[in-house]
Amino acid sequence: MTNRNPIMVFLLPLITFGVYGIIWYVKTKNEMVAKGAEIPTAWFLIIPIANLFWLWQYGKGVEKVTEGKTNAATAFVLMILLGPIGMAVVQNSFNQIT
Repeated sequence: MTNRNPIMVFLLPLITFGVYGIIWYVKTKNEMVAKGAEIPTAWFLIIPIANLFWLWQYGKGVEKVTEGKTNAATAFVLMILLGPIGMAVVQNSFNQIT
C-alpha cells in the first residue's frame, strides 16, 4: 500500500469538493486488489444503493489487507458516517502495514 499523509487524505476531499475522495478510493482499491482483496469495480461508487454494497466490500478488503487490525464493519461505518475523517483513519491503518 502506498504511504499517504492521512491529514492530506482528510483535507483534499474537502478542497476538491469530493473529487479526490473518489480518486483515493479507486487508487487504494486497486492496491488492495493487487494484494488479494476482492473488491468490485469502482463504478459502483456513483450508483445509489450500490455504493453501500461497494463500501462494504471495500471494508472487507481493508480487513484483509490490514490482516484484521481494522475490522470491515469499523471501516464501513467510519467511511459512511465520517467521510473524509474515516478515509484518513483507514489510510492511517494502511500506513501502519507498510
